[in-house]
Amino acid sequence: MLHRSSLPRRRSARVLLSLFACGALMVCVAQASAATGQVDWTPLAAQTDAAGGAAATVEQCVTTGEQTDRSATFSAEMTAVTGTARMAMRIEVQERLPSEELFHTVSAPGLGVWRGSAPGVKIYQYVKQITNLSFPAGYRALVRFHWLNDKGYVIKRAERHTLECVQPAPAATSAPVTPVAPVTPGGTTAGSTAPSSSSSSSSTTTTTTG
Repeated sequence: MLHRSSLPRRRSARVLLSLFACGALMVCVAQASAATGQVDWTPLAAQTDAAGGAAATVEQCVTTGEQTDRSATFSAEMTAVTGTARMAMRIEVQERLPSEELFHTVSAPGLGVWRGSAPGVKIYQYVKQITNLSFPAGYRALVRFHWLNDKGYVIKRAERHTLECVQPAPAATSAPVTPVAPVTPGGTTAGSTAPSSSSSSSSTTTTTTG
């Protein structure tokens, strides 16, 4: 009898222990998020799902010649998910100089603008080329993806960084080379010109393979 009556108490203890562990885990997550200045309560499953259906790559990286000859071409692609009526993406180009640890966003016409697909598109691709790149420096694209339903609400979102397009300094020559001042967001510095960009988009209603 004593052995049987102890079972509910053991189960209750296990339940309380599980609830305590769960509560402690939530507190730890909240404290870690607060330390970064951001609190994200998105379920883990949603975060994992947001990792699929989108890609961003460097299509071309021209690293030789004068500043006006140097360019980087970035490509982004996304695939419709269940419930998608339209898709949209936004491409930003980021620059990092040799003296910098972090990338910063550069300003150029056509960058940082949301581009939307036509309704019913299954695969949406957008290509952005930026030219007149400074050197030495590195460039990459930050692409944000939105999937929207027929009411215009975002049902899924994702974010991708491309690999870096490194623009090296020219090889040493007998004649001195005038250094090029870096591009600054929102304008230019003395002795430099802002990057310029061009873009194209394509879409299809069928999924391609290969």
